Order: sequence, then C-alpha cells, then structure tokens
Amino acid sequence: MNRRFKANLMFASVVIIIIAIVIIVGLAQSSPAEVIQGEVDASAYRVSSKVPGRIAEIRFEEGDRVKKGDTLVILEAPDIEAKLAQANAAYSAAKAIEQKAQNGARSEQIQAAYEVWQKAKAGLDVATKTYDRVAKLYEEGVVAEQKRDEAKANFDAMTATEKAAKAQYDMAMNGAQQEDKAAARAQVERAQGAVSEVSSYISEMVLIASADGEITEIYPQLGELVGTGSPIMNISKTNDYWFVFNIREDYLPGIKVNDQKQVYLPALDKTIDVRITRIKNVGNFAAWKATKALDKYDLKTFEVRATPIDANIEGVCIGMSAIMVKPE
Repeated sequence: MNRRFKANLMFASVVIIIIAIVIIVGLAQSSPAEVIQGEVDASAYRVSSKVPGRIAEIRFEEGDRVKKGDTLVILEAPDIEAKLAQANAAYSAAKAIEQKAQNGARSEQIQAAYEVWQKAKAGLDVATKTYDRVAKLYEEGVVAEQKRDEAKANFDAMTATEKAAKAQYDMAMNGAQQEDKAAARAQVERAQGAVSEVSSYISEMVLIASADGEITEIYPQLGELVGTGSPIMNISKTNDYWFVFNIREDYLPGIKVNDQKQVYLPALDKTIDVRITRIKNVGNFAAWKATKALDKYDLKTFEVRATPIDANIEGVCIGMSAIMVKPE
C-alpha cells in the first residue's frame, strides 16, 4: 500500500513539474513585447498685455482651438483712454502753433504795420524838408547853429523811426523765421509721436492669437486686473507637436538620433511614423531604478524626442499617450 502511494505521489510530482515547464516555456514564447510610454507635447506661447487693465471679455475657453488672428481677450483701461485724449489735445495745440508760424501775421497786423510805416515816412519827409531849409538858412547866416543841429537831430531820429517801421512791416509780411517754423514743426511731430504711442497701448487692449493652437490654460477670471506682461493664457501650437518619452538607459540600445520608428496613439487608434530627433539626459536626479543595493548600478533616465514625419494628422491633442515598442 505504501509502495503504491509513493508511486502515485512520484507520478503526480512528475506531472506537476512537466506542466510547470510547459507553462513557463509558453509564457516565455508568448510574452508581449515591452512598450515605452510617452505623450504628445508641443511648442507653446503665452498671451500677455503691454498695458495694465481689467479683463472685460474672454472669448474662448480652455481646450478651444484658435486660428491666427482670432480675438482672444479684450481689456479695458480708462486711464489709457484719458491719456489718449490728452495726447490728442496736445497735438491739436501744437498743430495750431505751427499753422500760425507758417501763415505769418494776420491781415489786420500787416495793415497796422503798414500804416505805422507810412506815418514814419511822412514824418521823415517833413524832417527832411525842415532840415534842408534850416541848413540853407544857416549857410546864409539867418539862423543859429543850434537850430541847424536840432533840425539835423530830428531828421536822424525820423530816419531811424522810418527804418524801424519798415522792418516791422517786412517782418509782418514775411511771417515767422525759419527757425521758429522748424521749432513749431518739431513740436507737432513730438505731439504726434505721443498720440501714436498711446494709440499703440490702446491696440494692445485687444489681444489676438499670433498662431494656430489650442488653449491649454487661462489664468485670470473675467473682471480681474492684470499687470503689464502678466500672462493671461497659454496656447500650444497644434501644428508643431512631437512625442516625448522618458526612457531608462537600458532601453536605449537600438534607439539613435535620425532613426525612424513607429508610435501608436491609443486615443486615435493610429500608428504614426516618426523620426528620433533628440536624446537628452534629464539629470542625475532622475533614476528610475536603483540597483546598487543589488551590487549593480543605477539606471538613469533620458528624454527622447520623436517628431512625426507627417504632422498633418487630425485629432492629435496635447497630452495624449504615445506608445513605442522597445527595440529587441
């Protein structure tokens, strides 16, 4: 009885061993290939404003896709609008001064200067005749020398008065000097520059998309104040995407820059041909597997970037999982 029991036990043990060997061999032969998982990444840009303001309108939400030139956000800044009004007023004043310098004196001023000149001419004519008569009488010994000198002094004074009146009339006719005209023009250009500067700030209150993309983040809420240069939203360029894999270094054999591989996107159920464009060490701190305790070595991590050979694939979104089979 004991012999039969031992024989059965031995037979059962042999059968169990055989079954275990078959299972192990089968698992070894049918084990799936190891995969490397990454995700879709893309270049991005942040939308911000040059001027501080309050968020008046946000026309898109996170996850929306935008086209280049779409209006994204509208700000309101009453202080900037007030500065524009001031700049326009200063420009109008400078333009009026320039116009006055270019046009010269008014017709009434010119007429008044002409009348003063004519009066001075008449006085000079009388002084000339008086001096001629007194000088002749002085030569004949009729009048004293003092009388002649007084007539001469009056003649000289009236001559100077006539010249001064003529100069005033000429100045009224000619208008402002070239230097005054140039200075007035410079003031106009300066005021015009101020208007252009403030107008550029006004245009910055309407923020538009500079490239096609997907809005991944919106930072402020409607009605909040934002400062100069504060980021308002982040937009990923959907037409400039790639796949990023953080790969342990013992998986790197068989992966080289410029190699062509295939990446599977579970979300789209598509396989895409890609090219390895970069292999970069992500730093000594990134160790996926510490094996020094087992008398081996630490396995570091490298960032591998793969760019699609054909980027025109519909439905690709930032953050989608990407699967690459480990090279044999």
